[in-house]
Amino acid sequence: MSNPPPAVRALTLIGVPTDVGAGSRGASMGPEALRVAGLGPALQALGYDVEDAGNLIGPANPMLPPDNGYRHLTEVIAWNQTLHDAVYAELQRSRLPITLGGDHCLGMGSISAVARHCHHAGKPLRVLWLDAHTDFNTQALTPSGNLHGMPVACLCGQGPEPLTTLAGQTPALHPEWIRQIGIRSVDEGEKNLIAEAGIEVYDMRTIDEIGMRSVMEAALADLTPHTHLHVSFDVDFLDPEIAPAVATSIPGGPTYREAQLCMEMIADTGCLGSLDIVELNPALDIRNKTAMLATELVQSLFGKSTLIRRPAHSRG
Repeated sequence: MSNPPPAVRALTLIGVPTDVGAGSRGASMGPEALRVAGLGPALQALGYDVEDAGNLIGPANPMLPPDNGYRHLTEVIAWNQTLHDAVYAELQRSRLPITLGGDHCLGMGSISAVARHCHHAGKPLRVLWLDAHTDFNTQALTPSGNLHGMPVACLCGQGPEPLTTLAGQTPALHPEWIRQIGIRSVDEGEKNLIAEAGIEVYDMRTIDEIGMRSVMEAALADLTPHTHLHVSFDVDFLDPEIAPAVATSIPGGPTYREAQLCMEMIADTGCLGSLDIVELNPALDIRNKTAMLATELVQSLFGKSTLIRRPAHSRG
């Protein structure tokens, strides 16, 4: 077991029980599934001070069709504003916020808060987007209107003003701050937008060709000791054979060991400053298998390792 870096010993779990940005119901139960899987006690066992702030409160899912290209825009704005405020408050307390989703539209609120915090603190920011999807849809391109397919576009300034301005400056993120890993499903219209934006995308072909280690070395390159690293972990990043509890599962994702290596290499940086865990849908799970796997991976993200790691040059 590794000792956590002193700067990030204090963690706060923030439950966000909503699926207003998704196309199907169930992700609203994700926070409780992660608690049942023992996420909080598992992190405490690693030496962290863990507070569970409970669940945020927001509007119910009205299950309406798209209106002018967006489904549930009013509800999505409300949830993300509430989450922004909660995440920002924890960062101001020098605690590391862990968002328990909920669908991936919540990345707009959490990452906007992180961007606001980094802007005021003068810290560089890097976002690792672990996902099967690029989530760069827009009102004009979306085939569904579901806002969980649009958070990266909104964070980069393309979307409804109440969402693109959450961070206090637009865009909240510059594309060069983002690294997307595990991508294997991109809508046709998104491909051009991603290329134009210049976001670094490490899709599954890249992982197949050069391996997860080389991908993570590239994604984590040039981090300074003061960089705030935000990880947005969509559970559909993982191969559905090991993580079935997602409504948008795409075959061919990272294996258990590839995912563990990804998390361990992030932990090795010592830069982790905030985390989202999203799109866990317990209604599709088998005896909470996916939530337990997510808990194992998050432990690795926070420093759990088989051995006491030494710098590579000192190993025999």
